[in-house]
Amino acid sequence: MSDNPAAPLRVALLGCGVVGTSVARLLTASAEDLAARVGRPLAIVGVAVRRLGRDRSETGLPAELFTTDAMDLVTRADIVIEVVGGIEPARSLILRAMEHGAAVVTANKALLAEDGPTLYAAAQRHGVDLYYEAAVAGAIPLLRPLRDSLAGDDVSQVLGIVNGTTNYVLDKMTTTGAGFAEAVQQAQALGYAEADPTADVEGFDAAAKAAILASLAFHTRVSSKDVHREGITEVTAADVAAAEAMGCVVKLLAICERAVDAAGVEGVSVRVHPAMVPRRHPLAGVGDAFNAVFVQAKAAGQLMFYGPGAGGDPTASAVLGDLVAVARHRVGGGLGARESAYADLPVLPMGESRTRYYVSLDVEDRPGVLAQIASVFAGHGVSIQQVRQECAGDGGPCSAQLVLVTHQARDADLSATVDDLIESDSVRGVLSVMRVEGE
Repeated sequence: MSDNPAAPLRVALLGCGVVGTSVARLLTASAEDLAARVGRPLAIVGVAVRRLGRDRSETGLPAELFTTDAMDLVTRADIVIEVVGGIEPARSLILRAMEHGAAVVTANKALLAEDGPTLYAAAQRHGVDLYYEAAVAGAIPLLRPLRDSLAGDDVSQVLGIVNGTTNYVLDKMTTTGAGFAEAVQQAQALGYAEADPTADVEGFDAAAKAAILASLAFHTRVSSKDVHREGITEVTAADVAAAEAMGCVVKLLAICERAVDAAGVEGVSVRVHPAMVPRRHPLAGVGDAFNAVFVQAKAAGQLMFYGPGAGGDPTASAVLGDLVAVARHRVGGGLGARESAYADLPVLPMGESRTRYYVSLDVEDRPGVLAQIASVFAGHGVSIQQVRQECAGDGGPCSAQLVLVTHQARDADLSATVDDLIESDSVRGVLSVMRVEGE
């Protein structure tokens, strides 16, 4: 960094996709205000792209600032903004930037969830900042409150909707009756979903975010491979209708919570899966591509964070907030919070998580069936809260649909119950199993 207090801070931008374009445009348009907030001007000294020659006039930057030599660019900056995404070359570029004394602002959830400790260690070693508010929930201020505002409190649970694409798809399936494939196509047409929506609909995106949230909330290193993950591709119109009948809606939830296993060992449970959420719960009303996250803390109680969770400008807003924070540190001295992993709690297996369950069975309609099925549940210590049965035939022996909702139970016990039900002579088929959360 230049010793001249009037010299601009040099900013390198890695990536010029939807988010990168918004960052460049907003940074340029708000240059005077940002300089006043930081105490020094901020000047983009280069933008790393894969290919030159494309029309990037929307950024408001001259063509000569664009380069394909990202490795060189990061050595010429005081602050590097990484919005390339993915693991490599993003990781190598970030580490090289830190080696040359640059602070880093990134939106790279996948990299942080897979190899965050390497980045944190490098930032510590080189005495630079690593900020990543934009990695989770777009414009919503969420990570910094967890890391800083709640640093003196004990967080017990983080529960929320952290993927806008899947929330849009499930919302349309609920409100319009659209099928899964049709809702995905609508999301793609609106730019909410990629041409290949796998990362979203299979839960990979939400799982990476859950790992970051759990790491911050519980002062424990949690990686994406520690997160139990289920997507929404198996959610059917029948599931949506069943949720409606129960006064619920289906949402893809990220759930991070302190828990105790069967042996009394305290740890953390981190999971992503579709769940039925009662309509009285605030998360049930989160529609379209919005995100919302509940945080339960010992002293603060229940907090809710809500807003747009994706998109160029919302994500760029979070990036620029981090940019101002690290730039102020460059001007006035000091560093932001470092990694806090002192608790080092074990990540409990999915089988130890506890919640309620909705189970729909195709059963024979004859005397004694309900008693037999109830005994299967009881045999695994799973208590039934509600039962509803409807005959699907026209007189005489017929197939019936039996719907059961349990009290809280261990996931392993419920899985064992379902396995036994599949083998039962009274059960023609297990139609659906879904967790019920938010109560």
